[in-house]
Amino acid sequence: MKKYKPTSAGRRDGSVIEYKKKLTSTKSRPHKALVMGGKSTGGRNNQGRITNLNRGGGNKRQYRLVDFKLEKKDIPAVVETIEYDPYRTGFIALVL
Repeated sequence: MKKYKPTSAGRRDGSVIEYKKKLTSTKSRPHKALVMGGKSTGGRNNQGRITNLNRGGGNKRQYRLVDFKLEKKDIPAVVETIEYDPYRTGFIALVL
């Protein structure tokens, strides 16, 4: 975490995550079997009309499939990668 010095009222108590130190590699691609493409609507409905204003654009995102079943006990595993997940507010790890 990088904490900002209070040079102004808006900077006070501000902090960001330093991605280069946190992630294993920013150049590596996510595991293909665990990634799905997602379609963004851009604020339009099935007729193509704008229903949500000021929505659209941005980078294309890929949905990461996460196994939330925590029943795997007494199985040795290794953390392969730690990567950013655009659909969630945190990082996810690939454990094999």
